[in-house]
Amino acid sequence: MNLKPSAAAFAVGLVSVAYVPLLHAQSADVASAGSQTKSLAGITVTAGRPSSLPGYIPTTMEGVTAEEIAEKINATDAQDALKYFPSLLVRKRYIGDFDHAVLSTRASGTGNSARSLVFADGILLSNLLGNGASFTPRWGLVAAEEIERVDVLYGPFSAAYSGNSVGAVVDYVTRMPNKFEGSVKLSTFSQSFKLYNTDDTYRGNQVSATFGNRHGDFSWWVSLNRLDNKGQPLVFSTKLLSTGTTSAAGTPVTGAVFGQNPRNLDQFLSGATNIANTIQDNSKLKLAYDFSPTIRASYLFGMWTNDTVRDVQPYLFNTQGQPVYSGNVNIAGRQYNIAATEIAPTRQDLQHVMHGVSVKSNTRGEFDWEVAGSVYDYNRDISRAPTIAAPVSLSGGAGRITNGQDTGWSTLSLKGIWRPGTTGPQDAARVGAHLVDFGFQREAYELRTLVSETPDWIGGSAAARFSAFRGDASLQSFYLQDTWRFAEDWRTTLGLRAESWKASNGALSNATTTQTFGNRSESNVSPKFALAYLVSPEWILKASIGHAVRYPTVSELYQGTISTNTIVNNDPNLKPEKSWTTELTAERDLADLRGIATSGSWRTTAFFESTRDALYSQTNVSVFPNITNIQNVDKIRTKGVEVSLQLNDLIWRSVDLQASYTFADSRIVKNDKFPASVGNWQLRVPRHRATLLATWRVNEKFSTTFGVRSASKQFNALDNGDPNGQAYTGVSPYTVLDLRAVYKLDKQWTFSAGIDNLTNYQYWNFHPYPQRTLFGDVKWTF
Repeated sequence: MNLKPSAAAFAVGLVSVAYVPLLHAQSADVASAGSQTKSLAGITVTAGRPSSLPGYIPTTMEGVTAEEIAEKINATDAQDALKYFPSLLVRKRYIGDFDHAVLSTRASGTGNSARSLVFADGILLSNLLGNGASFTPRWGLVAAEEIERVDVLYGPFSAAYSGNSVGAVVDYVTRMPNKFEGSVKLSTFSQSFKLYNTDDTYRGNQVSATFGNRHGDFSWWVSLNRLDNKGQPLVFSTKLLSTGTTSAAGTPVTGAVFGQNPRNLDQFLSGATNIANTIQDNSKLKLAYDFSPTIRASYLFGMWTNDTVRDVQPYLFNTQGQPVYSGNVNIAGRQYNIAATEIAPTRQDLQHVMHGVSVKSNTRGEFDWEVAGSVYDYNRDISRAPTIAAPVSLSGGAGRITNGQDTGWSTLSLKGIWRPGTTGPQDAARVGAHLVDFGFQREAYELRTLVSETPDWIGGSAAARFSAFRGDASLQSFYLQDTWRFAEDWRTTLGLRAESWKASNGALSNATTTQTFGNRSESNVSPKFALAYLVSPEWILKASIGHAVRYPTVSELYQGTISTNTIVNNDPNLKPEKSWTTELTAERDLADLRGIATSGSWRTTAFFESTRDALYSQTNVSVFPNITNIQNVDKIRTKGVEVSLQLNDLIWRSVDLQASYTFADSRIVKNDKFPASVGNWQLRVPRHRATLLATWRVNEKFSTTFGVRSASKQFNALDNGDPNGQAYTGVSPYTVLDLRAVYKLDKQWTFSAGIDNLTNYQYWNFHPYPQRTLFGDVKWTF
């Protein structure tokens, strides 16, 4: 395929506008009881476990079911379920990526992890201790095999969610059985990777088992998953040629890879690092007891362990053919210094635990309620790295241990739903019907990080403190919103969210000094509004507007350094981000479209977002020109259009076609601290992005799927001075083709195979994405 990625995204978008939609689009008019059934005229209730998302609000929602994931997507991790959603991208660098897989949305790039919310069965998985690559959602707590469906609410239009919902709210609904059931799935994958001086094949495997049952009023579910995978190199040691000095000194070496960096400056690469071999175990236990037909208590326990070893590959060799990792080297008559830890291995040993409990009613009558709480705990969180050079460090020696134990968060939620004058579901769609939901929420976050010296970085104990930082944050919220069908063809939602935020116990330490921070607090009110008009049984028009306040995270406030008893590189007085987001949507139901398809939908949404005091890492050129840290950018404005269409059961009812296209113009319009950025594109938000998914069911047993994912040019620097995206630390355009085939031998046995990145396209998002990857699965269901 010779299309340039930007042209390909536009071409796929044209196809989507003309012919096809994306995924199984879930109408925003679906009841909170949860359903995949679409209804434009009113609330529809069908069977299915409830999502935590408020599906009755007339705004944009999308969804995908477990059956669709299994048939159409090469899914090894929970985040793969989002692969073809409109305007969404998870920066998954390799299978099992747990610390950089950030979710990006319409107006937020892959460096803004705190501008979206991810839940599993209503339990918070988003890591709001920080914002960025190191604070990704805890994807590992959900195995792909336990997913029943995934629902996404776009934008901050529900008062039930904090300002972190400004991008999107994702809820994974996991399985809960009504009878005895279970499955075992074995998967294998392989990636051939060739880049710079690396030419290797990286392999992995995964085994999943699920089983559960219902005994009268009691039901239970167990999910077990083990992943063992080795990824491609992610980090490279680089030197600008301009930093070398003309000299005969230094060790003569060969093997350097010459090229240009994202700013088109000449450089060479001396080695590859961060070649992660990760072994991850996910264990999940869910219990539920029905006290009555309308009241259920649930408990969830999840544990995720991760043992990761990150290897290195040196590119430089001396005249004796021995690898060179560091020191003074001489390349083509110029001397360079490679620091001791530029090409260094690291290790991680993690065990995170999650608890969730809830008691809720589901009468669907005049009043329902829910009490829920959850705890996420870094029970063990150890990272180890050497401070001495390889090859000595490959077998041990001095280093540092980073301990994140006692970090975590907890949530408490009290919810009520009042349907005045309602006696049952049949009254939900009547003219004049109100659905009032309200509640109180509390979220508490604790960040604890201690970096210690150790005599043996591989297995030694922690010794003297090198650095440390800590901080707490809490958010208490009250919300109220009313969805009202005030006329036959009209429905509206009015909402208000009041929040009280507090940051406390902040402290930053080096080896000898500890500096503390004063407490901070702030309160804000965020209004929400949505309106829907049913033009005809096929057409609906919707408009939404919402205000969102995204408070600074503990890490943004308190994680920095101390120099001569002065705190640098962080600002404990950061302002919160404040955004106004608007949607205008036209949606058409395409059911029985003149015999072409049995069902489908077409949606076009215009979206607008204005954000003040956006939080980004930059240099304040007028005050601290030598310091780069998290600062407030005065104003960013985004406007765009999103198209999502779908046709099911085409061509003798055997083909599904799904697609999406998004255009976004996201620019910095004011930034007094860094004027060179004004007028430039927001980081990692492409102007064009598109997806296409076509499934052909050859017969009842065999299906094949063809997928396309595409995005246009992006930038990783606020001044947009990095035009070369095809280099380490660059962000490139891309068009990636995927294939999947599934064969159902019988009711118990299913075989599948797939390819991601069929054309072996090389593309980047700071780190290199995977190249051509092969998948094979066998699943036994009982």
